Amino acid sequence: MSKKHDDSDLENDTPDEDDYKKTLRALQIELVKLQSHVIQNNEKILVLFEGRDGGGKDGMIKRVTEHLSPRETRVVALGKPSEREASGWYFQRYAPHLPYAQEIVLFNRSWYNRAGVERVMGFCTKAEVEAFITQVPLFEQAVIGSGVHLLKYYLDISKAEQKKRLKQRRTDPLKQWKLSPIDVASFGKWDQYTQAKEEMFFHTDTPDAPWTVI
Repeated sequence: MSKKHDDSDLENDTPDEDDYKKTLRALQIELVKLQSHVIQNNEKILVLFEGRDGGGKDGMIKRVTEHLSPRETRVVALGKPSEREASGWYFQRYAPHLPYAQEIVLFNRSWYNRAGVERVMGFCTKAEVEAFITQVPLFEQAVIGSGVHLLKYYLDISKAEQKKRLKQRRTDPLKQWKLSPIDVASFGKWDQYTQAKEEMFFHTDTPDAPWTVI
């Protein structure tokens, strides 16, 4: 697995606003170049963003997509599955959102919900989790085999930082839409999420589709 970088690494090396903006602009220029390459060469890129509640998925996706062409960029954030969707193969509702040629698709949470929130919150059975763990490497191999470049990122934060961010969501009127009952309940299950995360990495961090933890 790629080296882990979390917020504790940056405590004594926080860039000032000017440095941040310069660095962000330089990186966004590289993203525009990447998209140009993807379009010209009929490539397909799929990026999965997973992580703790409050880990920064929304903010990161916003900055990644800010200057990309909306025609060739899609953000997928699926809600709770319908009864019909729940009756199908678990990966079935995700497959229609995979990228076509010239597209960059970003998943704000993905099929890894089953290994995280669904498992911890009791929204699925132990047998369903075991089936997912068995099938997901095969599913991802098939996706990669179809010509998709698959990138998987996990955004991690400390327990104290999560508490601070969830508190901000309660009080900031511009962020209250981010706070859900699941978020509140999840904070009391920190250790269960940690265990689920580590087991997910153990089974799904593969040579073809490794995790990068930030």
